[in-house]
Amino acid sequence: MSAEPAPLPPGQFAGKAFVRFGLGRFRTKPVAHDGPLRLDLQGLVAHPRSIGASDLAGLDRIEQRSDFHCVTTWSVRGCEWQGVRFAAFCAAIAQPLPEAATVVFHGLDGYRCAMQLSDLMADDVLLADTLDGAPLGLAHGGPLRLVAPAHYGYKNVKHLTAIEFRASRKGYRFPPPYPALMDHPRARVALEERAQFVPNWLIRPIYRLFVPGVIRGR
Repeated sequence: MSAEPAPLPPGQFAGKAFVRFGLGRFRTKPVAHDGPLRLDLQGLVAHPRSIGASDLAGLDRIEQRSDFHCVTTWSVRGCEWQGVRFAAFCAAIAQPLPEAATVVFHGLDGYRCAMQLSDLMADDVLLADTLDGAPLGLAHGGPLRLVAPAHYGYKNVKHLTAIEFRASRKGYRFPPPYPALMDHPRARVALEERAQFVPNWLIRPIYRLFVPGVIRGR
């Protein structure tokens, strides 16, 4: 007899589809990518530079099955990702300086989001290029995206074009016109860190209004 799946995190429901989703101005924004992968390493790293797919190819590839949790309260079970561990990428390629503590991920669509470097060292945090056996397309963040299963989806930046290492969040800004309160510094799913300064009893029902019908199964 197969084991029952683990309960979903607080405030989440099982979505019926995994479709392109994101903040309003980025949800349908065209993404210009007509060449090989280029990823800029910026800020507090040993050697700021641009790297490509050949650089990542030297790292061990990981196959990982994990759930995806959107901050608007829906989840997708058992996504099959392939890529490289962010920790291995840091050790072998990025080589952040000792004072680096915050990482800002930049997407080709203009989106950006910051995470704590310590959170990114978890074994299940990947730079992924494959989902369910197929290369990432537009809907899921191709050619390369962050996968951090313990954190809400808005931290899992898609279409990566630059990774910037900083000493702190000072000077960082969540992409306008969205207020900084929408971006929790950690956004851990298990602790329902959906936003800053706003209680979950209020933010949950507001966010749930933005879930598309196809995800609800309508």
